[in-house]
Parts: sequence; structure tokens; C-alpha cells
Amino acid sequence: MIVYDLRCAKGHVFEGWFPDSMAFDKQVKRKHLVCPACGSTKVDKAMMAPNIASSKRKSPAAAEAPAAPTVPDAAADMTAPPAGLERAKRETAKYVKFLRTMREQVEKNCDYVGEKFANEARKIHYGETGKRNIYGEASPDEARALKDEGVEFGAIPWIKRGDS
Repeated sequence: MIVYDLRCAKGHVFEGWFPDSMAFDKQVKRKHLVCPACGSTKVDKAMMAPNIASSKRKSPAAAEAPAAPTVPDAAADMTAPPAGLERAKRETAKYVKFLRTMREQVEKNCDYVGEKFANEARKIHYGETGKRNIYGEASPDEARALKDEGVEFGAIPWIKRGDS
């Protein structure tokens, strides 16, 4: 997974998670990315600090390196919390509540088949077993194969329960 800081045309900054950079590009092109603060679909990657791994031992040259320069005021403004941050938090809370409710409904009304999801979905699709609502896990390859076979299913963002 790749996490990008995203910025809308109005300057609101928010986070987006993507399986790879191509997924981000596709979603931007199709205008599927929406700013949670204002609803704008004009979204691009915001400037981010790189995450650079370093060894535990520092070389003598690195120890003597000058301190990093300070951030200019214009760049500092880019990291300031957006004006609609509280609204974005409220909207996010609504989506989290919805996803928790969806999870409860799925667990209440469907049979959990775990990692056997792809096989069970095929059996139902091809009439080898009776129709029933199921949920479980499938790898990306299994999901692609099911889609190619015309098996109807959906992927749900599975949010943790309650207080966790």
C-alpha cells in the first residue's frame, strides 16, 4: 500500500491509500477522488516529506553534516490544517459509522467462509450449491479470476469493530 497526502484545488489536504501509484493515477483520471472537506474532484498529490531509512550507525561525515535548512514560509503554509478540517473529521466519522454498520449487517446476514470465499462463490455461481449470502477473504488474483468468470461479488472496506 502507498499512502499519499492529497490536496484539492481549494488547498485542503487529506490522506489517500492506494495499492500502487497506477491506482492513484486511474482514480484521478476518472475523478473518483473527492476532497472530504469541500467535495472537489480536482485532486493531486501534495508535497510530502520522504521516508528515508537509515542505518543505526552514522558515518563520521554524516555526524558533521550541517543542520537541515528551515522551511520557507510558503511551504509552511502548505502544511497548515485546512479550514475545513473539522468538517472533514465529521464526514469521516459518518463514513466510519456507516462502515461499522455495514460490517454488522454482513456478519448478521451472511455466512463467513474465510479463505474459501472464491471457491464458495464459484459453487454458488455455477449452481453446485444453494444460493446464500457469504463473506470471506480472497487474494487479488482470486478476485480477478472471479471477475473474469462473471461471478458477481463486492469488496467491502472491513473496518475494525467498536472501540478498537
